[in-house]
Amino acid sequence: MPQPILIANWKMNLSLKELENLANDFKKELGGIQDKDIIICPSTVSLITMAGLIGDSYLQLGAQNVFWQDSGAYTGETSPMILKEIGCRYVIVGHSERRQYLNETDEMVNKKVQACLANNLMPILCIGETRETRQEGQTDNVLHRQLISGLDSVNLIDQEQLIIAYEPTWAIGSGLIADPEEVERVFALIRQTLVNLYPLTIVNNNVRIIYGGSVDASNIAGFSEIELLAGFLVGGASLEVGKFKEIVKFL
Repeated sequence: MPQPILIANWKMNLSLKELENLANDFKKELGGIQDKDIIICPSTVSLITMAGLIGDSYLQLGAQNVFWQDSGAYTGETSPMILKEIGCRYVIVGHSERRQYLNETDEMVNKKVQACLANNLMPILCIGETRETRQEGQTDNVLHRQLISGLDSVNLIDQEQLIIAYEPTWAIGSGLIADPEEVERVFALIRQTLVNLYPLTIVNNNVRIIYGGSVDASNIAGFSEIELLAGFLVGGASLEVGKFKEIVKFL
């Protein structure tokens, strides 16, 4: 079974100097941990600096976005090939904020997943329902569509790994968190969908399912009984190493 994983999504927060200080704090407090995968995902412009800062620790580097071509006339985009060269191992793909503010479609997300795997990067595929979708009772349909579309033509092989991050859109940045029993039900739905797509051994050994959405140390206790939970995608609480460390201790 893959190790538990905790992903710090720093989004577009902090100055470069503040990011350097935070990375050094993470390295000091968490850089020696080997039994959990701890990933920092800083802003794209700081990736090279962050790679140098954490290079001699067990922290790993992730990107918040990627384009689906290695090179070409794509102004402002980020090449998966260059992310690999920098030292990234993970890439967040299809985050709800990009779907909402930048109009990312399921088709675009799928292309990014494929580009990651083609460059030996591990995609963190984000799926989640809006408040309106939830109120209309369409959560399962939306999640199934996002998952099937995001993994279209993706044939995982033994060495390729994938992370599915369930992040209900209505919970992100709101201080609200999904009911653990509902999360457990959704995780079972995700796993069954994956089993329908891939051999059971691949699902067991190559795929991790994690939760994201206003996660912090004060509200994660209810998740301890979720057998399929492999980790967390953490936003605001990852901007202070002390708060993030409490989440690391929980898992």
